[in-house]
Amino acid sequence: MKKLIFTLSFVLCVVFAASAQRNYNSAIGLRFGYPLSITYKQFISEPGAFEIFGGFRGYSYYSWFSVGALYEHHNAIASVEGLNWYFGGGASVFFWTFDNGFAYGDASTTSIGIMGALGLDYKFPNAPFNLSVDWVPTFFVNGYGNGFAGGYGALAARYVLK
Repeated sequence: MKKLIFTLSFVLCVVFAASAQRNYNSAIGLRFGYPLSITYKQFISEPGAFEIFGGFRGYSYYSWFSVGALYEHHNAIASVEGLNWYFGGGASVFFWTFDNGFAYGDASTTSIGIMGALGLDYKFPNAPFNLSVDWVPTFFVNGYGNGFAGGYGALAARYVLK
């Protein structure tokens, strides 16, 4: 436990000592993840950005629609122009629908998730495109899927807006 606390403290010190270098202010595109989502990212300061997204996922016996927002703190990776790593957090709401035959029968429910984020963000130097890849661990505080869900994340491809 002491090693974990030391490691987290060290990472936070490095993060706040680093300076971000970004090459765009806002971008819109798709998050190819779980679920497929539309994403919009807007920088509000040199290192800070908000990302909002909404997506849908359907299966034969249940489906969900989700909306969420993340605050992301970006830090430059000096050896590669346009590449940043970021961390942050936010929240999401999942709206679940279950069809007959599932354990809940015909029903629907809502789950609220608290999310973390850790990822890489790359802006192509001579093109209006941005790619990012991230891991978004989520803790559902209620509803279906209550508890920790560590498998969320995505590859996002965005068009940079001027």
